[in-house]
Amino acid sequence: MSRAVTGAAVVAGVVGAPVTHSLSPLIHNAWIAAAGLDAVYAPFAPPADGFSAFVQGLRGGAIRGLNVTVPFKLDACAYATDLSERARLAGAANAIKFEGARAYAENFDGLGLVNDIERNLGYRIEGKLILMLGAGGAARGAILPLLAEKPAALAIANRTPEKARALAEQFSACGDIVGMGYGDLAGAAPFDCVVNATSASLSGDMPSIPPTCFAGGCLAYEMVYGKGLTPFLRLARSAGAVRLADGVGMLVEQAAKAFAWWRGVRPDTAPVIERLTIPLN
Repeated sequence: MSRAVTGAAVVAGVVGAPVTHSLSPLIHNAWIAAAGLDAVYAPFAPPADGFSAFVQGLRGGAIRGLNVTVPFKLDACAYATDLSERARLAGAANAIKFEGARAYAENFDGLGLVNDIERNLGYRIEGKLILMLGAGGAARGAILPLLAEKPAALAIANRTPEKARALAEQFSACGDIVGMGYGDLAGAAPFDCVVNATSASLSGDMPSIPPTCFAGGCLAYEMVYGKGLTPFLRLARSAGAVRLADGVGMLVEQAAKAFAWWRGVRPDTAPVIERLTIPLN
């Protein structure tokens, strides 16, 4: 989409490359319409090496804030004048707010995950054994909000064990967290909630994990959304997980956090989640 948007004040947008697949404009514009705002939320696709210059140019207009997606989450951290603790520890930002000369960076991904699990799915994290698969950006953004809910323990498993252990060490002061390789899961106790924070499901693959990871009555959460019953969710169901969810609720809840951050009002997420949900079958 062109940077020129007429007929309304551009108050927010999403920056990514590519960005045409993003559901953020649909989500935010639905909330803007419901609130009767004279505004629009637009997609922007700057050159891969031109994030800072592009955003600086946007700030001359009516932009209040931006969501940031791949490959610019690290660039957003570097551009910002102020980082929240979540963005600093994750090493990535998915939202920026502009106030005068200041650019505040946040990471709402983990809060979106927790809100979806606890508010929408009615699943209490406190006291549970939680397993998160993957040690990349999606996992990093979720660790602090998950630990804030006081699980009995949070295990990070990754194809490269050293990466998971280094991540656990980084967050060790925030709660009971341990890092391991996928191979270590064979001898581990089953988990009450397993979150797939890898991108494997985008290509129809899945991490090499044993079915014994899933406790009876387990919640299996797939961060990837819109793919239906992914290989990860199929394994979870066959292993006895009784609750399956994909990441559409996480997507909408993190968007709601950004909307409230910019506008001061939390939108109603339920209608949008219902509209975007694809049956898991």
